[in-house]
Amino acid sequence: MNTNSNVYTIIYTTVIVVVVAAVLAFVSTSLKPMQNANIKAETLSQMMTAAGLGSKEDFSKMGNDGVLGTYSENIEQAFTVNLAGERTGELKTAKDEIELIDNLKPQNKAILAAGEPQLPVYKFKSGVTVVPVYGAGLWGPIWGYIALEEDLKTIAGAYFDHDSETPGLGAKIKDEPSFKAQFEGKVFNLENPSNPFDIVKGGAPEGAMDKIDAISGATMTCNGLNQAIDIWIGAYANYFSKAAAAQAETTEEE
Repeated sequence: MNTNSNVYTIIYTTVIVVVVAAVLAFVSTSLKPMQNANIKAETLSQMMTAAGLGSKEDFSKMGNDGVLGTYSENIEQAFTVNLAGERTGELKTAKDEIELIDNLKPQNKAILAAGEPQLPVYKFKSGVTVVPVYGAGLWGPIWGYIALEEDLKTIAGAYFDHDSETPGLGAKIKDEPSFKAQFEGKVFNLENPSNPFDIVKGGAPEGAMDKIDAISGATMTCNGLNQAIDIWIGAYANYFSKAAAAQAETTEEE
């Protein structure tokens, strides 16, 4: 075949493209289990950081296997609920079978559409319950995990992350320990499920239990996080109310 002909060039190019595509597909498929394991371990480490079981640095040093083991040892039960606060499914917690709802975007859409989201609830043996939040920041998605005390309204801890917020400003929702520390001991106003919490520009009023200070210079990111918290905590409000009532009833019987 004439190697200088157009036909040869087309055939050669096609073969190269097919071979490269096949190699990339093989590599992607081969790496998928590792990528999934990394995502699962990252999600668990964020959740357990909020729950006060260690720092993000502690979990990073453990490696994926250590993170999965720590979660399995400390989780009491994990399940999903709907907007009515009804339990809809169980999530496996054994180390080799851990199930998570870690793709929060579809659940966020379902909440906003008043549809049928599967809202995950993670109850730890320490007594805290962890739930996620998800929303839009200035440049991309923001999300996090909030740990609640046994009354299901007092905040025990929080961890937030982002996709592409501005370094030194909006990125502080993840990078600034003092911002996350403000949440500890604060209380969600579940009597107002459409606005249970506020991140206040210019400073929260002294003594306000359902408000914290916003990050200076990061108004849009804080507004996005505030909205995410209101939407997701509002979505859990019926569950929190029913679970707290059931717990109070059990305590009275004892």
